[in-house]
Amino acid sequence: MIDFLRGTIVHREIDFVVMDVRGVGYRVYCANPYSASLKEGEETTLFTHYQVREDAHLLFGFVNREEQSLFRLLIEVNGIGPKVAIGILAGGGRPEVIAAAIQQENLNFLTKLPGIGRKTAQRIVLDLKDKLGGISVPTESLSAFNGGDDLFAAPQGVNSWSEAKAALLALGYTEAEADRAGQAIKPKLIGGETVDAVMKLALQALYQQSMR
Repeated sequence: MIDFLRGTIVHREIDFVVMDVRGVGYRVYCANPYSASLKEGEETTLFTHYQVREDAHLLFGFVNREEQSLFRLLIEVNGIGPKVAIGILAGGGRPEVIAAAIQQENLNFLTKLPGIGRKTAQRIVLDLKDKLGGISVPTESLSAFNGGDDLFAAPQGVNSWSEAKAALLALGYTEAEADRAGQAIKPKLIGGETVDAVMKLALQALYQQSMR
């Protein structure tokens, strides 16, 4: 099993990075490839999960052990595959926020994550509530997701931009940077986008702004 890779990020796309490790380019699927911690041209360590399928060998990458641990717990839940687990990590922002939602049985929060309906959220809580000992869960973890920013509205009252913005702040971006990204992607949205989709657009916008 490949537990981690250490190399240079040479390319980023919406859902993966390419890491050069001693002349070999590894495609690694990540929750937020455009995050500030994954910069092109810099040496980076990614903790990984290696999946072997009949039609492909896939690598999933994480910036810390907590992300890796939570991902591995999530894919043990019936109905959650690696791509959905990556989407949960992307939509939730930080592993401790997702872990807090699970421990608090916050189904409202969990069902806002991409690909998660109520039954799946209930299954996540039932299966994982007592298995999160390796992930720190501060009591205030969910407070950052209670904002009232209504720049974008999603169906059933789900405020995708508010949650995406909170996730950007959790990743280390400033309020001003997040707001600029929000204004940049607003013309691209047609309504009803998931938090994951908004987050990916915002990260792309931030990356493009940093290259100017």
